[in-house]
Amino acid sequence: MATCEVCGNDYDMAFEVRAQGAVHVFDSFECAIHAMAPVCEHCGCKIVGHGVQAGGRFFCCAHCANSELAGTGLRDRVDASTG
Repeated sequence: MATCEVCGNDYDMAFEVRAQGAVHVFDSFECAIHAMAPVCEHCGCKIVGHGVQAGGRFFCCAHCANSELAGTGLRDRVDASTG
């Protein structure tokens, strides 16, 4: 069995995540997200989906990026009719 590095649970179905040369062990996706997901630099939420990167910074959405970095022009959705 392996022990989750977040909650300490010793679990027979734990899994490893390899990232940036390190190996992490978790017992659930919840713990993996808690430990590894980037945090939005505007609102502080965990970025679980794609998010956006602007100016070398991570944001959960275009609204947050635009709030921090005026003039990025990022949009969450572009309507087909407007291009």
